[in-house]
Amino acid sequence: MFNGSPLFTGGAGSGESEIRRWIIESDWLEAIVALPDQLFYNTGISTYIWVLTNRKEPHRAGKVQLIDGRQFFTKMRKSLGNKRNELSQAQIDDLTRIHGNFTDGETRDLTDEDPVTHQPRTRPRVVSKIFDNNDFGYRRITVERPLRLNFAAAPDRIVRLEDEKAFQKLAKSSKRPGPVHDSEVAQGRFRQQQLRDLLERLAQEKVTDNREIFLAKLERQARASEIRLSAAERKAVLAALGERDPQADICYDQAGQPEPDPELRDTETVPLHQDIEDYMASEVLPHAPDAWIDHTKTKIGYEIPFNRHFYVYEPPRPLDEIDRDLQALEQEIIGLLAEIT
Repeated sequence: MFNGSPLFTGGAGSGESEIRRWIIESDWLEAIVALPDQLFYNTGISTYIWVLTNRKEPHRAGKVQLIDGRQFFTKMRKSLGNKRNELSQAQIDDLTRIHGNFTDGETRDLTDEDPVTHQPRTRPRVVSKIFDNNDFGYRRITVERPLRLNFAAAPDRIVRLEDEKAFQKLAKSSKRPGPVHDSEVAQGRFRQQQLRDLLERLAQEKVTDNREIFLAKLERQARASEIRLSAAERKAVLAALGERDPQADICYDQAGQPEPDPELRDTETVPLHQDIEDYMASEVLPHAPDAWIDHTKTKIGYEIPFNRHFYVYEPPRPLDEIDRDLQALEQEIIGLLAEIT
């Protein structure tokens, strides 16, 4: 017997999800019965009975039954702490029959409260649903989009070089204060000024929509200035002078593959019974044609959205009825104000 958290707590790959996955994929979960709230003395939360077995009957193999017993209760004459509801023997017997029937869509005439009038009402409600094991499984896929940057040695971008850690590190020393420390710091500051001067020489260049072309210009200017850029310095310069631009060319890595943009990274949840490529074609690519899936990050998760499966739509009240109620309240307020004044 659990509260509602074990049904859904934890995303794909988490400990909670892996426990659910093991139980369901091992075909140990036979049924879950949702009980009404306010059944216990110290808490009013709803509770769920998980029926687990490694000896399922053949017709239950690969299946899970969800039973909605939240309306199966009788009010106590006197509450005991938070305990205001209880199950009668007849209701316990009925829930047992529902479990034994193992019927998808079985209904009962149940009484609940109308959300508008707050009056009791009786209507048929589905109390049993049958699902395949993999109906509760899903894949969490990572959708990547390519990094697109433009580059320019504009003054406002050159200033950003000062905030790059690799650039700041040039004028720092790990040595203790002393002559060696001061010498390394002085050399670093000189190197920083060399980089500033290098970028000032590129200041007349126009905006470049291709990283490789801009990098080639940077290297030519560096060679002309007899400066050899390290990998860290080159990365700092590109980070400072680059700006995201959806119209710019795609940036590629050393293997010739599109480089993903972390700011555009997204995750999607795809049911196990749905093909990932079909999902991409229908739900993602129409909005982002350049997107792709990083399959190395795909994780499988399991959750049991009990409320979603037994949700009953409540249609809104007609507008003319709401309008009449508002007019009646308005007249009542006017009458009360007239008594005061």
